[in-house]
Amino acid sequence: MSGGRDSRPGDARFFTRSGPFSLAEIATAAGATVAAESGADGRGAGRRLSGVAPLQSAGPENVSFLDNRKYLRLLAETRAGAVILRAEMAQAAPATVACLITPTPYEAWARTCALFHPAPVAVPGIHPSAVIGAGAEIDQAAEIGPFAVIGAGARIGAACRIGPHAVIGPGCVLGEGVSVGAGASVSHALIGDRVMIHPGVRIGQDGFGFATTKDGFLSVPQLGRVIIEHDVDIGANTTIDRGSAQDTVIGAGTRIDNLVQIAHNVRIGRCCVIVAQVGISGSTTLEDFVVLAGQAGVAGHLTLGRGARIGPQAGVMSDVKPGIDLLGSPARPAKEFMREVATLRRFARRGGLRHSPPSPERDAKS
Repeated sequence: MSGGRDSRPGDARFFTRSGPFSLAEIATAAGATVAAESGADGRGAGRRLSGVAPLQSAGPENVSFLDNRKYLRLLAETRAGAVILRAEMAQAAPATVACLITPTPYEAWARTCALFHPAPVAVPGIHPSAVIGAGAEIDQAAEIGPFAVIGAGARIGAACRIGPHAVIGPGCVLGEGVSVGAGASVSHALIGDRVMIHPGVRIGQDGFGFATTKDGFLSVPQLGRVIIEHDVDIGANTTIDRGSAQDTVIGAGTRIDNLVQIAHNVRIGRCCVIVAQVGISGSTTLEDFVVLAGQAGVAGHLTLGRGARIGPQAGVMSDVKPGIDLLGSPARPAKEFMREVATLRRFARRGGLRHSPPSPERDAKS
């Protein structure tokens, strides 16, 4: 069920629309250059475009992009008004298409999409159903949604958006332009500017810390905080525990996918990428630019060096050197892992170990 006649992106029921824009305006926003021969039909220079769409569904009023030579055939067939692409691909474009040239088409596409569909902005005000604790400071430019709770002494910065049923605990500090999605909760946390917290996120709850006694388990008070630096994006239903005696820290620019677990005292560096269903155990450090692919697991008290990349479902049980790629469980260097897989495949094709069926007579003689 399409729910509408137009299947192109940017349904006005859900996304803010802007435009139309001229080719020059789009090129400036995208950081691209309009090819001199663009719009050989004579309409290139003056055309105005009103939206974005994939090559296969774009019309003359749309901008599209191409970043993979695999889809050159779609470029040859597209009806788009303009396409963002590399210079060496432009010759394959139809004469009616204006070419926006850049060495980084996907980046330019991201900027173009943001031009036509800017992110929602805060609508200043506090909904009548919101609950505001004593001494809370809320900037006049912030938006507090229905049934949101702002704890005593919390500080909410300018242009923040606090969604319905979200809870900001006592004493928490949110910088400027922070977005907290519906039903998310934040406690024991100091958060920088332009942080995106998606629906259902849990930040600042107790870490998983307890002592084992002869009578059972004894909870250890978790006395740290969560520190989230600027420009971090935290996916839906992710959990970030506060520290035990230290702080849990998420470095600037880091991107965290949905359903990620980050335990107490974890320290994540700048611009790391953590994909869905990753689990990071307590007191582990990720240096800058580390990548953890989906469902990877990292044991506690480890250090993953700058730029290390951990493959999907890998199990990391020891420190990782900077810049290394790991696969498998237990995780090991990617080339070594692939050699092992290739060896096992060859072994299997050759029949593996050929065991004779059991023989009572042979067993008796032995």
